[in-house]
Amino acid sequence: MERTLWKHIQSVKNQSPLIHNITNYVVMNNTANALLAVGASPVMAHAKAEIKDMVGIASAVLINIGTLDEYWSEAMLMAAETAQTLNKPWVLDPVGAGATPYRNEILQKLLQYHPTVIRGNASEILALSNSNASTTKGVDSTASSNDAVQAARALVGQYGSVVCISGQTDVILDDKNRAISIKNGHPMMTKVTGLGCSASALIAAFVAIVKDKTEATTAAMALLGIAGELSEKQSSGPGSLQMNIIDKLYSLTEQEFNKCLNVSVG
Repeated sequence: MERTLWKHIQSVKNQSPLIHNITNYVVMNNTANALLAVGASPVMAHAKAEIKDMVGIASAVLINIGTLDEYWSEAMLMAAETAQTLNKPWVLDPVGAGATPYRNEILQKLLQYHPTVIRGNASEILALSNSNASTTKGVDSTASSNDAVQAARALVGQYGSVVCISGQTDVILDDKNRAISIKNGHPMMTKVTGLGCSASALIAAFVAIVKDKTEATTAAMALLGIAGELSEKQSSGPGSLQMNIIDKLYSLTEQEFNKCLNVSVG
C-alpha cells in the first residue's frame, strides 16, 4: 500500500483540486493553509446565494459543523443536497456530535445526503450512530477509537459512507469490510486546535482525486499523522508544532513518508 498512498499524495499535488469548505470560525485559516500545503485549492464560502454554484465548480465539499448556527445549518444542508445531486464527493465532520440536541438534529439531516466520508473522534462517531455509549466533552472525545468500531460499522451499513474514527490509532472502515488502522501522529497534536478539522479537509482533497475513497482517506490521515510525528521532533510546544506541521505537509518526502508509515489492513 505504501507506493499507492504516496502516489495519491502526488496526485493531489499535481491536480490541485478545488475544495469548498463550510467550516468553523476557529479553524478556517489553519484549514486553508493545510489544503494549500498539500497542493489543493481551498475556498471558504457559506452564503446561501452562492452555495449551489460553488459546489458546482468544486472538486469536493467539506461540511464541518463546529460553530453551528441557524443560517449555516441551512447552507450546509443545501451544500450536502447539491453535492449528492451532482454526485460530488463530500466529507462530514460532526464536531461536537452528542453535545446538544440541536447539533444532533442537524447531523441527522445531513446524514440523509449520504456523505462520502465521515471523520470524527470516537465520541462523535458513537453519538452519530445514536449509541447509548456516547460521551462527549464539548468537542473532545472521552472514548477510544476501538470503542466506536461497532457504531462506525452501523454508519457504514446505513449510509454507505467510509467512516474514519480518529484517535491515538485512526481506524477506517468501509462497505467492502476493509478495516484499516493507522498508528501515526503524536500526543502533542491534541494540544493544537483544529487538527482534526484539517484532517477532514485533507480527506476532502484526496477523495476529490482518488477513485478508491478508502485509500483516499487512508492517504490523507497517514499524511497528517506523519507530518505531526516528524514535526514534534523540532517543536518546543503546540504553537511551533502547528507551524511546523504546515511546513512538513508541504515538504514531506517519499522517503520520510514510507519510513514512518504505520498502517495495517484487517
